Amino acid sequence: MGAASGSRSKRDVTGVLLLDKPQGLSSNQALQRVKRLFAARKAGHTGSLDPIATGMLPLCLGEATKLSSHLLKAEKRYRVTAEIGRKTDTGDTTGATVLERPAAQLDKAGLEAALERFTGEIEQVPPMYSALKHKGRRLYALAREGRTVERAPRRVWIHSLEIHEHSPFAPVFSVRCGSGVYIRTLIEDLAESLGALACVSALRRLGVAPFEEASMVTMEALDAAADEGPSVLDAMLLPADAAVEGLPAVRLSAAESFYLQRGNPVAAARGIRPGRVRLYIGTQQFIGIGEVALDGQVAPRRLLKPQPAGLAD
Repeated sequence: MGAASGSRSKRDVTGVLLLDKPQGLSSNQALQRVKRLFAARKAGHTGSLDPIATGMLPLCLGEATKLSSHLLKAEKRYRVTAEIGRKTDTGDTTGATVLERPAAQLDKAGLEAALERFTGEIEQVPPMYSALKHKGRRLYALAREGRTVERAPRRVWIHSLEIHEHSPFAPVFSVRCGSGVYIRTLIEDLAESLGALACVSALRRLGVAPFEEASMVTMEALDAAADEGPSVLDAMLLPADAAVEGLPAVRLSAAESFYLQRGNPVAAARGIRPGRVRLYIGTQQFIGIGEVALDGQVAPRRLLKPQPAGLAD
């Protein structure tokens, strides 16, 4: 079936795929499967989702991989279900139970009061089961060896934290947060503040700014499209500039583009506030990200190789 497309020669295909990651796959496993389906020469994801999690995993193919850091820093939206009464080594129900306590019934009023303390800028100690590195090794690799190391707390932003569905022993929360937030740690810390234990039993990522849930593509749909051929698969990709559509656009003349693509700033952004921008030649051809200075000069920051009209075959 579609998986056989992995035997094709590699292609220079460019775009962004909003994968609805299935439960049980790591982000890298999902990436490698998609890369084989597209026979893509180059691909990368934009921040890991836990194997237990489902939902939006933006994957960047080809030249779009140069924009992955922008999505890594983007605002995220989640729906998470907590299991009250036990703590696990992974922070979710896939892990081994390390502590149990008779489930304290969390009344809605007390829970809502606690949520306020976890909204805004908060500190989190990253979990041992995470992809962060300690002396060159991933923390999750150390955790699997039974080792625990000190982790410095990090400041992260929780823009909103609300009860989506109240249940005394399995509440469901909606979370809107900045980058670097560990939802498993958030749930553990929230329960601990109420004298309870908890772990994550279900987690779904609903959005990664600027993308929303309705734009996601399932693995089953990709498999079916792969059977139809590369052009059908490629139609599921968003253009590379979709990853940075929240940035202001600067449109360059052919002459301005010539100089900018050779590393020279050009006076093409007068009237645009200083900061990162999308760069185009004329009205359509996206060439990457630039940065506008106070004087209206725009300098290149991350440029893409010129793409032909439409997606590459």
